[in-house]
Amino acid sequence: MQYSFDGFTFTSDLFALKLRAEDDKVRRFSSSTVTMLAPLLFLLVFALVPHSFGAQLPNQNQAKEPPVAANGQPFPWDRMRLPKTVTPLHYDLSIHPNLTTLDFSGVVRIELDVHEDTSTVILHSKQLQISGALLMAPEGVKPLQVLEYPRFHQLALLSDSVLTKGRKYEVQLEFAANLSDSFHGFYKSSYRTSSGEVRVLASTQFEATFARGAFPCFDEPAFKANFTIRIVREPRHITISNMPKVSGGLLEDHFDTTVKMSTYLVAYIVSDFLSVSKTTKHGVEISVYAVPEKIDQTAFALDAAVKLLDFYDDYFDIPYPLPKQDLAAIPDFQSGAMENWGLTTYRETGLLFDPDRSSASDKLGITKVIAHELAHQWFGNLVTMEWWNDLWLNEGFAKFMEYISLDITYPELQVDDFFLGKCFEAMEVDSLSSSHPVSTPVENPTQIQEMFDDVSYDKGACILNMLRDFLTPEAFEIGIIRYLKRYSYQNTVNSHLWESLTNVNDLVEGRMEHREFCSKRKLQSGTSLDVRAIMDTWTLQEGFPLLTVEVRGREVRLSQERFLKTNDPSLTEGFLWQIPLTYMTSASSTIHRFLLKTKTGVLYLPEEVDWVKFNVDMSGYYMVHYAGDGWNSIIKVLQHNHTALTSNDRASLIQNVFQLVSVGKVRLDTALELSLYLSRETEIMAVTQGFGELVPLYKLMEKRDMAALENQMKGYIVDLFRGLIDRQEWTDSGSVSERVLRSYLLLFACVRKYPPCLNKATQLFNQWKDSDGNMSLPVDITMAVFITGAQTAEGWDFLFEKYRHSMQTSVRSRMKTAMAWSPRKDKLQMMEQSLHGEVMKTQDLPDVVVSISKNPHGYKLAWDFLRAHWHTMIKKFDLGSSTISYLVTGVTNQYSTTEMLDEVSKATGSEMRCIQQTYETIEDNIRWMDKNLPLLQLMTTITHVKLAT
Repeated sequence: MQYSFDGFTFTSDLFALKLRAEDDKVRRFSSSTVTMLAPLLFLLVFALVPHSFGAQLPNQNQAKEPPVAANGQPFPWDRMRLPKTVTPLHYDLSIHPNLTTLDFSGVVRIELDVHEDTSTVILHSKQLQISGALLMAPEGVKPLQVLEYPRFHQLALLSDSVLTKGRKYEVQLEFAANLSDSFHGFYKSSYRTSSGEVRVLASTQFEATFARGAFPCFDEPAFKANFTIRIVREPRHITISNMPKVSGGLLEDHFDTTVKMSTYLVAYIVSDFLSVSKTTKHGVEISVYAVPEKIDQTAFALDAAVKLLDFYDDYFDIPYPLPKQDLAAIPDFQSGAMENWGLTTYRETGLLFDPDRSSASDKLGITKVIAHELAHQWFGNLVTMEWWNDLWLNEGFAKFMEYISLDITYPELQVDDFFLGKCFEAMEVDSLSSSHPVSTPVENPTQIQEMFDDVSYDKGACILNMLRDFLTPEAFEIGIIRYLKRYSYQNTVNSHLWESLTNVNDLVEGRMEHREFCSKRKLQSGTSLDVRAIMDTWTLQEGFPLLTVEVRGREVRLSQERFLKTNDPSLTEGFLWQIPLTYMTSASSTIHRFLLKTKTGVLYLPEEVDWVKFNVDMSGYYMVHYAGDGWNSIIKVLQHNHTALTSNDRASLIQNVFQLVSVGKVRLDTALELSLYLSRETEIMAVTQGFGELVPLYKLMEKRDMAALENQMKGYIVDLFRGLIDRQEWTDSGSVSERVLRSYLLLFACVRKYPPCLNKATQLFNQWKDSDGNMSLPVDITMAVFITGAQTAEGWDFLFEKYRHSMQTSVRSRMKTAMAWSPRKDKLQMMEQSLHGEVMKTQDLPDVVVSISKNPHGYKLAWDFLRAHWHTMIKKFDLGSSTISYLVTGVTNQYSTTEMLDEVSKATGSEMRCIQQTYETIEDNIRWMDKNLPLLQLMTTITHVKLAT
């Protein structure tokens, strides 16, 4: 699953915004021009009743008291996880939805394999009305007694006779329920046509634990089975599901039986969608479905899906096992996309592309999310984690494969320019004590939901990238192919992957067809390399290492510790990683490698050097502190010849030095001194990381009403990038990275009211408005133009009217974002409109609220709105979801006062990880301001002078 959000706060490849959610998950976390602009807006643009955050996590995975069924009888099972006495082999599922009364009924017949003698079958059901239960045994058909235990979403089917080990049985259950009002289970969606007609459809979203709300089932990933699905519909609708339709009458469609798979991958849709189709070179039919008036925006996604499915088919050396692969754009969708086997589902912004209206970053975002979901057809669907504690085996791999696949299939998208941002995002949450190991125990649905975060997605991808770089791409590819082939249609744990990546050297020679991945470096010795021992240190403990480097002549002293934003040093003790180190020096561009297994170590250079750079291209998931005179040496090379280091190296140095200020390892004046070189920087990753570290400094002051210092800091940033801003053209020319950077810079300049930008954007908005929106604006600069226009009441009203009637999803996203930047508080009540879902969809509410929280005129409104509507949003988006995490952290993460900390603490009667992260983040902001504010006041003056000279 890909988690993401539209508009201002779309999942970004530049900074951590969240959720996403999928692709992650965020998890979290889609496409739009704002995909790449979101972080900039997230950074710059922008009384709960004390107990109202008090929604509690279910924290008991085993009933303390003997469980009692809904009818008052004893319930025969007291654990949240299902017993393994019986397992499902096949589901025969018939569903009859009614899109007028908004409910559905159904019958499911489940074939069971009995592993132990039992008279009880325990399975899942959530808010389903069970009207009949039968046992089909060799002796005949018998009724079953049904007990419900809502707390654990469980049913117990009680038989008068024993189900005998080794025999096969069937149970049949009749059920009914309302279509869900949330975005999970079998839920209602709707859309408005250009004529104003509202049309209803029904779609599914079952990951992680929501299949049980659509039909009784064994709703855990290890209970794989085959599914045969029938759906009753009205003549005006179509239905699609995981498999092709084998027969269809006037009222019922019958779908072919699926391959063996987990319940969370089942999918079906009842709608009036239209589709376009093509066939891959391997003979798989690809179809893209959308509402009729948007079907002309599906061509790009169709071509991308064909190309990417063919790539994966060849890369994994395992044929895609289904005859078809559908992609459907759902008008109401909480996450970014979902990998249902054979029927992937998406937000409209994650799939629909208009060549005339969509931006370069739209294309990048859409292609990435399709690559993510199609990678899941192998990683996740074909081979599935045993339990949700190893979700990263699904999501980390899918996130990682986005970049591997697009680097080859779409080199013009330059995805390498954006991967590093995922590691920075992961480190942001992984530097808090409330972080969790990549593989961590979870039991209940809320805990499972919380796993769809930056750690599972982005950290998972980054440690895989580190391992690939360490083993060599050839060895890594052979190992993951071995993993997929060995465990097809099965469930896995961490150790299965590490075993598959061990001793791969002898398989490499003569087996590699993907010459793009060939390296000149000799493979690591598989006989002496314990992959599991290395990677357990990265997956079974939270956080990441800080490597301290001190050069004394030819001697390089190394030490490692956990990087943690805390005032309690004891929390960093007891951590040790096996770190695949890389380094280069001023004397040679050769990349040297060393596996540091101990707390400290020493390297000897062949000669003394001017500087040394560790973590080359930041291929490793760790930060580096250059002790002694190390940072001064780095600053000198950046000031005099910054291109001696790659753009990724420069971006990582910017990120490292500012993050080290927050833990007291480096003085703020050192970090600001390093940042001066940015006046000569032109590469997107380094430039945007510069913004990512500098902009939050004045956002902290904004929340403390320190206008003078805030404006001084804003002025410093504008001066730093003035030359690069002035060189930008108001066109759509250039490479993808150049276009994304142009959008980013012009947006920043306009929001900061830099006169040349503000004047141009105002002129273009007025011309566009005078043409009644018919004038064609360069797509990549529309965000800057729209936000400038939204500053007046008249401009905002014009944007809102165009938003109401536009059928272009990416254009609507940019308009929505721009309107959230209004200085007028009455206009920012658009949060209420999104809550009700009439003009702005409720799926967009998190984007709107977080966007307004970044608006200096709106952050208090957003906090008040979140508090007032907390329970409504929990009901709609689900407790523990990446969406709720995104809302909480997004609204609060720039506060830096004890008063706000007290407000949050009064509202934290919850065990949710996002609340813990929020509290820690505000504490860290307070510590940062208390320690660095006096120096910042002095340094902004000094650095202004240095820039001027």
